[in-house]
Amino acid sequence: MTDTGSNEPGPTGGGEHHDREPGPSAYGTDTTPLFGPGSRFNAFFNDPRWALAIIRATVLEAAHPQVGAALIDNSTFVTHPWRRLRNTLVSLQRMFGADDGVRQREAARLNRLHARLSGTDARDRPYDAMDPEVRAWVVATIFESSVTMCRLSGQPLEQTAIERLYAEFRAYLAALDGDAGHLPPTVQEFWTYYERVVEERLENTEAMRVILYKLFDHLPAPPLLQGLPTMWAAGRAIAGPLIGVITVASLPEPFRRRAGLPEVPGAQTLMQSAYLAAGLARFLPDGWIQTEGLTKLLTLSPGGDDPRARTVDALRERMKRAGALVRLLTPIPPEPEPDGATGAPRGAEEFFSAVLDQTGDGYVDWPDLAAMAREIAGRLDLDEPEETRLYDAFADWWRELQTALDTDGDGRVSAPEYAAGVPSLAGPALIRVAEVLFDVTDADGDQRVDAHEYRTLFRRGFRRNVPGADGTYSRGVFVREFLSFMSGRERSTPYDPLFTDA
Repeated sequence: MTDTGSNEPGPTGGGEHHDREPGPSAYGTDTTPLFGPGSRFNAFFNDPRWALAIIRATVLEAAHPQVGAALIDNSTFVTHPWRRLRNTLVSLQRMFGADDGVRQREAARLNRLHARLSGTDARDRPYDAMDPEVRAWVVATIFESSVTMCRLSGQPLEQTAIERLYAEFRAYLAALDGDAGHLPPTVQEFWTYYERVVEERLENTEAMRVILYKLFDHLPAPPLLQGLPTMWAAGRAIAGPLIGVITVASLPEPFRRRAGLPEVPGAQTLMQSAYLAAGLARFLPDGWIQTEGLTKLLTLSPGGDDPRARTVDALRERMKRAGALVRLLTPIPPEPEPDGATGAPRGAEEFFSAVLDQTGDGYVDWPDLAAMAREIAGRLDLDEPEETRLYDAFADWWRELQTALDTDGDGRVSAPEYAAGVPSLAGPALIRVAEVLFDVTDADGDQRVDAHEYRTLFRRGFRRNVPGADGTYSRGVFVREFLSFMSGRERSTPYDPLFTDA
């Protein structure tokens, strides 16, 4: 899913650079703010059609070789898609909100994150998430897909609305890069640029194939629905392939042909119908569809103290009974209960795949531990130097793991290597990670993690048997529980959702 909020790169496809120019101001030509409640983007944010548009934009991003390589090497979009979706939406809200201070802070955070994403792809071509042309392409795909969704749903935007929306996205790019010069200055020039990128730069990348043909077919249940594996599998078996067919049919025809993407008979009709059906949501009363509220609901962990979670837990019990009926009527085999369903400790292989292998490629290397640091830094909304201190602690832990467990010297740790050397896991560097995690969580520096600080990190309240007599977490208890979870593979109510939730 898109990581511009999505926190990942994208390309520009054209060869030439635009001359650098001052980025657009926070106001349009009519002095109406480009950001905030009155923006075109804000109107799209709670539009059901935008879900289809974002999937389409993500595929176009992933088709650029630089973006595709960054996704494959660094992203958790396959193993933790719901977590990434929530983080993306939060970032977009901050960037397009009315508060300029919040926007500047989020832009600085995204720039620090992107600066850590670079490398080479399978063909030894370099990628760099700070490449300004790459970042411009990511913004371009969201703009173009937003315009396309309106056209496909039978509600095409007027030219003035398109120009206004384009100004907003150029302002978004300017907020990130300091200028918007890598996107053409006018909408008319944009379409030429866009077609050139599609024709000359996009490829049938591995990341694009994963999104189209694996992600939705194997999409893990969101945390709140993990107790209903059979019903989730039944719905996913139908929806997953449909999403892939609809997305392929909506892509630019020249790219579909060049990439060899199959289009099933009737796909265009199905795609048009999906967009038209989503467009009917405009007849619903205002406030009925709230993207932020729905995303928060889906990412709630079961058993939490949030009133919404308790309500849904009660509904889940009823749905489980319906799930038993589904198993009788369908050939879909029951899936195992989620890992946290029992209180038994994890085995080494289970812990490896559920906790350590954040990217889901079957190995543990630096991108997996960086993903942990990234999630923690995002939840705590860390600034410098705390963010760098956290990343450095995880980097030291990775070097410790590599030294202790990488027996074949290939620069990564496999599941068998981990299982054979697991007693070596809890070394000084892991203890340092626990200490730094406590320090950055203890925002007021009083050497205690209070209820508010605890909830900021774990998104749930204290468990009854954890806090001390003064109702806070001491450094010793906090560090001890983290080490117990990370080295002893004990199931832990707060740390499980932090590192394992999809």
